[in-house]
Amino acid sequence: MNIVIPEDLVYATRLTETELLQELAVVLYQKEKLSMGQASKMAKMTQLQFQGLLGSRQINVHYDVPEFTQDLKTLQELGRI
Repeated sequence: MNIVIPEDLVYATRLTETELLQELAVVLYQKEKLSMGQASKMAKMTQLQFQGLLGSRQINVHYDVPEFTQDLKTLQELGRI
């Protein structure tokens, strides 16, 4: 699906196309409509870069108990803990 944003609206934001995509990605991530992977892809950034963007805005990364449990399991399987 493609979304067309009229040039005058883009111009009114005074943002580049990349900046506008990043803003949309941040908002959708904050509202938990997109995952970290989806939001970083929309923002045309790596997940690490997107996490940095979130951090610079003091936005918490969504990380819940099931994700933590899975990370612990992975670390155990790799012999890291």
